[in-house]
Amino acid sequence: MFVEGAKVAKAGVKRVVIEVPENLRVPPGELEERLRIELALRLYEKGIASLGQARRIAGLSKWDFLELLAKEGIPIHYGDEVLKEDLEVAKRLASRAKRQIKSGGRTACSL
Repeated sequence: MFVEGAKVAKAGVKRVVIEVPENLRVPPGELEERLRIELALRLYEKGIASLGQARRIAGLSKWDFLELLAKEGIPIHYGDEVLKEDLEVAKRLASRAKRQIKSGGRTACSL
């Protein structure tokens, strides 16, 4: 059962209280974290939450959440716009790497 609570300090964030059976096979000290992670995974998997939203729900960094998705076998929702941006960054990095190699690796590189 979910009970909607008061808004938290952050804009657009709601606190939710959930009642669960006491005899779940999860160590008591890990219950909240495990439930947050499971909720985040399922919301992301179903397309309800974005990667950023889901990782914040889980309380994980982007990279830790991506690693968890891979471990759980959940595909990353990778849209055309994000792919285009990533390809542009990859092209810039490849171009700079080529210039560094040609100059003997003495050039400073920054994005």
